Amino acid sequence: MKTVIIVIALAILIASAVSIFFLRGALSTGSQKPTGKSANVLWDLKTNTLAGNPSDLGQWRGKVALVVNVASKCGLTPQYEGLQALYGELEEDGFVILAFPSNDFMGQEPGTAAEIQEFCSSNYGVTFPMFEKVKVKGRSKGEIYTWLTSTGLEEPTWNFTKYLVGKDGRIIARFAPRTKPDDPEMMAAIGAALR
Repeated sequence: MKTVIIVIALAILIASAVSIFFLRGALSTGSQKPTGKSANVLWDLKTNTLAGNPSDLGQWRGKVALVVNVASKCGLTPQYEGLQALYGELEEDGFVILAFPSNDFMGQEPGTAAEIQEFCSSNYGVTFPMFEKVKVKGRSKGEIYTWLTSTGLEEPTWNFTKYLVGKDGRIIARFAPRTKPDDPEMMAAIGAALR
C-alpha cells in the first residue's frame, strides 16, 4: 500500500512539473532586449506566403514590423483581434504585422494553409501578411526564427510571442506571449520605432 501511495505521489509530482514547464511560456509577460547584433537584417530574408508563393521580406524595408508566431486553437488566439486592430490603426504610419503560423506548442495549429486563412479571415478579419507554417523553436526552427533568436533573444515559449523589428530591419525587443497587442510598453516601443 505504501508503495502505491509513493508511486501516485511521484506521478502527480512529475505531471505537475511537466505542466509548469509547458505553461510557463504561456503565462509569461514582459519584454526582452537583444544582447547582440545580427550580421544581416530581417529585410534580407525570404520565405513563402501562406498560399505557398515566394515572398521577399525586403518589400517591407523601411517599415516597423511585429513578427508573431500564431495559432488557431490556442487560449491566446483571440489576440488576432487586437493584432488586426493594431495593424489597421498603424499600417498607414509604416507598420506591418508578419504572422507565422506554428504547430510547435501542443499541436495548436494543425490546419492546412487554406484552413488557417479561412479561420483568420472569417473569425478575425485578418488582413496583415501571413506566411507558411514554420517551426519556431529547437534545432529545426525556420530561417526567420533562427535569425530572430541570433541576437540573444529567447525563442518563442508559446504561441503569440512577438518580436519588434525597426525600420532598419534590426530587432528592437521580444514580447512574451501574454503581452496583449495594446500593451502600453509594447505600444510605446512601436511608437518610438515609428518616429
